[in-house]
Amino acid sequence: MAENFDDTIAAISTAMAPSGIGIVRISGKNAFAIADRVYSGKKGKRLSDQKQYTIHYGYISDNGKKIDEVLVLVMREPHSYTGENTVEIDCHGGVLATRRVLEAVIHAGARPAEPGEFTKRAFLNGRMDLSQAEAVMDIISAKNDYALRSAQQQLSGSISEKIETVRQKLLYETAHIEAALDDPEHISLEGYGPELRMVVEEQRTEIRKLLQSADSGKLIQEGIKTVILGKPNAGKSSLLNLLLGEERAIVTDIAGTTRDVLEEQINVRGITLRILDTAGIRNASDKIEQIGVNRAIDQARDADLILYVVDRSVPLDQNDYEIMKLIQNKRTIIVLNKSDLDSEVTEDMLKEELASHSELTPTAAHPGLTSGVEHSGGQRETMTDSAGLHEHVSNSAGLSETVILNLSAKEKQGLEGLEKQIEKMFFNGKIEFNDQIYVTNARHKKALEDAENSLDYVIKSIDDQMPEDFWSIDLMGAIDALGRITGESLGEDLVNEIFAKFCMGK
Repeated sequence: MAENFDDTIAAISTAMAPSGIGIVRISGKNAFAIADRVYSGKKGKRLSDQKQYTIHYGYISDNGKKIDEVLVLVMREPHSYTGENTVEIDCHGGVLATRRVLEAVIHAGARPAEPGEFTKRAFLNGRMDLSQAEAVMDIISAKNDYALRSAQQQLSGSISEKIETVRQKLLYETAHIEAALDDPEHISLEGYGPELRMVVEEQRTEIRKLLQSADSGKLIQEGIKTVILGKPNAGKSSLLNLLLGEERAIVTDIAGTTRDVLEEQINVRGITLRILDTAGIRNASDKIEQIGVNRAIDQARDADLILYVVDRSVPLDQNDYEIMKLIQNKRTIIVLNKSDLDSEVTEDMLKEELASHSELTPTAAHPGLTSGVEHSGGQRETMTDSAGLHEHVSNSAGLSETVILNLSAKEKQGLEGLEKQIEKMFFNGKIEFNDQIYVTNARHKKALEDAENSLDYVIKSIDDQMPEDFWSIDLMGAIDALGRITGESLGEDLVNEIFAKFCMGK
């Protein structure tokens, strides 16, 4: 998809804020000529005469008036980020100085770049495929170490290589079918169905491996949506403040202080948590408070993780029972709060109530949550460690996990155990990046799902002994879907839409 561009673009590639250095980037066939009009070096040499990958000291001027003292980098096509002649001007940081340099470059003949246009040109000039181009923006917007490492892997071509391997194998089989259909006298498809079925199954397995990583990839990229639930005054806002390490939420003895959803973002052991503190769950007479309760319930339904805060100094009541129904089939950590006070609620009480309000059917031998006992809906295992972890509950589908642990938000005790459990619950305590590829892009996931569906149809057509034309049509559907990930089969409108999401100067 290589393409020549007649115009030369320029933009500020650093943040518009006070800083040590500001960078103005110029890219296009006239980049050197434009730079020569604004740059003057001490030795009087033109930038267009300088060697590749060299740095030069001088000044930027506009209409003969010096603007700033700069360093200028020279990169010649095709050995630059965009694949075009490129000049980068390193000036003094700050909003005014950097903007004045950009204005000088535009006065000299450059056009202001559109958002993402530098990376778009890199893609169109074959410097990177589309998945690598999207990884550039993922690196810029990475919220944690895992997201950054995942984006770096994708930029290095990890997903591209895997997709291209699968795609080439499917292309080979498609070409064989098409050749046989065009020349049946010399190429036979006799007995080819079982052989093709084996190849398709192998490639479908590879696609499914990538799809299995998508849920974890989404959490790595976007963060874990974590909703704090509980009755009024259970200590939800205190827990939020403890996690944040600052007094962000108002904490009082008055029930119903929190009336709306308060969202914050924190980094826990390299994992981003999008934490939502919610109104206390109760049947409120106050109309405004009830709206807050309804919002809390709505957020809980869409949560990746629920932190259910229980005040151990107050007996369980109907509000707790409603919450227990709400957390079914959800990853949940029950925080038994206020461990510094006398206990009205014990872990055993919670286990029994959870069992009675769950969809699981306890065994006659033990009606509570027991270790290693399988029920109709799943299995339980008891876990104990120094962090105060006591019970782990999960169903066979992996949709529901419940852990009970002790914590005192007031005394700031038990936070480490909570952080460890969050890491363990989502990533088994760690994320491996040696061989694991994580699909973090929703567009990639959809394309993989489409490719998987097409291969399902191929297998069905073979099993149903359909004509070979059907095999080829669905194989091409899978190939096209995979090509959408790397940019091999994309319309111009979608390309423009993708790069419009990029930031200026990149």
